[in-house]
Amino acid sequence: MKVKIVPDTSIIVDGRISEILNEFRDGAEIIIPEVVISELEFQANRGRETGFDGLNELISLRRISEESNGKFSMRFYGKSPEIEEIKFARSGKLDELIRRVAEENGAILITSDKVQALTSEIKGIRVKYIGPKIREIRPRIFDLFDDITASIHMKENTPILAKKGRVGDFRLVEIHERVSREEIERYAKEIIERAHSDPSGKIEMEKKGVTIVQISEYRIVIARPPFSDGLEITAVRPLVKTKLSDYNLSKRLLNRLEKMAEGIFVAGQPGAGKTTFVQALAEFYMQKGKIVKTMEHPRDLQVPDIITQYSPLEGSMENTGDVLVLVRPDYTIFDEVRKTSDFKVFADMRLAGVGMIGVTHANKAIDAIQRLIGRVELGVIPHIVDTVIFIEAGKIKEVYELRMNVKIPHGMREADLARPVIEVIDFETERPLYELYSYGEEVVVIPIKEKLRRSRVPEEVEISITKKQIILKSRIFRNEIVKVFADNEYLFNAKVNRAGNIKIKRNTSNGKTLLAMIKTGKKILIK
Repeated sequence: MKVKIVPDTSIIVDGRISEILNEFRDGAEIIIPEVVISELEFQANRGRETGFDGLNELISLRRISEESNGKFSMRFYGKSPEIEEIKFARSGKLDELIRRVAEENGAILITSDKVQALTSEIKGIRVKYIGPKIREIRPRIFDLFDDITASIHMKENTPILAKKGRVGDFRLVEIHERVSREEIERYAKEIIERAHSDPSGKIEMEKKGVTIVQISEYRIVIARPPFSDGLEITAVRPLVKTKLSDYNLSKRLLNRLEKMAEGIFVAGQPGAGKTTFVQALAEFYMQKGKIVKTMEHPRDLQVPDIITQYSPLEGSMENTGDVLVLVRPDYTIFDEVRKTSDFKVFADMRLAGVGMIGVTHANKAIDAIQRLIGRVELGVIPHIVDTVIFIEAGKIKEVYELRMNVKIPHGMREADLARPVIEVIDFETERPLYELYSYGEEVVVIPIKEKLRRSRVPEEVEISITKKQIILKSRIFRNEIVKVFADNEYLFNAKVNRAGNIKIKRNTSNGKTLLAMIKTGKKILIK
C-alpha cells in the first residue's frame, strides 16, 4: 500500500518535496491541500517570488506523477480558505487546515517549518521535518561578478549589463547577449532557493511586484509586472572593505569622532561610498569598546557578527527605535534616513541619549541639514546632528560642524534683530559657511561665503591693542589672506588665523601704519 504524504506550503516553496520522493521506494500518494494551492496563488497574484516558486514546484510534482507509471499519484483535498484566512496566514489558521488534511487522510505531514512540526507532534499527527540546508547550487548570477564589478543588471529580452570600475569611476559594460524571460526566471528561482536555504540569506522585503533578497554580501532586487514593465533582476555588492585609517583623517577629526560627535550624518550621492565609510566607522567604535547596533532596510551593511543588525519591527522603524532606546547602545547606525518618519525616529533616539550615525542621500553637505528643516524643530537641530561628513568618490570631501548661537544674523545690522542662529562651520578651518534661522514664518539658509563674494562688502573688524601687537578680530574670515583697508585706503595684505584674528606687531612698518590710521579715527576694514 502506498504511503500517503501531505506537503505543506513551506516544503513546496523550498523546492524540496520533489527531491525527497526517492525516499519512498514503493511510491507514494501525494495529497495537496487546497489551502496550499490558494495560498500560493494568492502570493503569485501579488507578485511574490515565493508564490511563483511554489506553483513551479507543483508543476514538477505533476510531471513526476504522470511519468512514474503509477508509482506516484497526486490529488487535491479539502476546501479553499477564505481570503481573510490567507491574509492572516501568520496567525496559524492555514497551518491548522493543512494539519487537518493530514489527520483526516492518515497521511505523513512533510514540512520545513519547525513550529508546524512541533505542533503536529503535540497533536499526534505523523510528521517528517526537513530542516533548511545550504544547497550546493550557487546562483549563477554570482558568477557574473569579478573583482571590479559593483552591480549586475538584467532584464528580459535585453543584454546583461555590468557596472565595473572603482568608486567614482564606473562604466557600464555589456557582458552577455540578450536573455529571455524564461532564463531570468531560472536566475530568480536559484536566488530565492538560496535565500531560503542559506543561513546568511534573508528575504528582506516582498511586496506585489518586488522581492528584495540579501545573501551574504549580495543585495538582489527582483522586479516583476505590474511594478516594472518587465521581469528584471539587479544585484549589487560592495567592492571594497576599508578601515577608518584608510581615510587619512586629521587628528582633530578623529578626536571629534571618538569623544565629541554624537549625532552624525554621513551624506553623499548614490554610489559615493557612504556605506563603505559607515562600515569602517562601526568597526572603529567597536574597537574603542563601544556597543554598536544598526537599523537597516534591507540589512546590507557588512559589519562584524558582534554588531547586531535590526530591521523594521512589524514593518516599522519606529518600533525598532523603541527597542533600541531600551537596549541603550553607545552608537546606532541608521541606514538610510530618507522619509519623514525616519528623520523623526533618528531625532527621537538622539534626544534620548543614543549616539546616532545616519546615512542619507544628498548632492551637497548642506542638503543633508536642510532635509531636517520642517521635520524637526529648528532649535533642536544642533542637538540632533552636530557633525556632517560628506563623501564623494569614496573620499571625505567636507566635514561640517553645527553650533547654536544667539546673534545678529549675517548681513543684518540692528541689534534688535538678534535671534537664535545655527552656524554651519567648516570643521577643519572653523570658517562659518551657512547660517540657519527663522525669518518671519520661514526658516532660511544663508550661504555666508557666497554672499560675501557676490556683494564684495568689506567687514569692519574689532580692534584690540596690547603692548606688543595690534589684534584685528573678524567674525567672518578664517585661515585665509585678506586685504586691510583704512576707510577706502588700501594698506596691506594679512593672514587671518583659525580663530579669526589678525595679529600685527606694533614695531613693524605695517603695525606703525595701522596704528597711525587707528589714531586718526578711520574705520579698519578687511575683505
